[in-house]
Amino acid sequence: MKNTRYDGYLGPRLPQSVQLKRVQRVIREELSELQRQTLIAYYFQEQTIPQIARERGVNKSTVSRTLRRAEDKLRRYLKY
Repeated sequence: MKNTRYDGYLGPRLPQSVQLKRVQRVIREELSELQRQTLIAYYFQEQTIPQIARERGVNKSTVSRTLRRAEDKLRRYLKY
């Protein structure tokens, strides 16, 4: 996920512990199982998209789309 600023937000930042709990909740409750597995494999297990695709027997573009949708959903839920 790119490190992008939220446009126009100038308010107070939530404490890091609160931010972490929100991210964990969204990953656990809002992502599909496949999105969750893909996000975890890519960001936390540091697997590459080709590695994930080989393990699942799918095309790299399928993994990329799944990852992108998971990131979009994560951003959308954390925006508020």
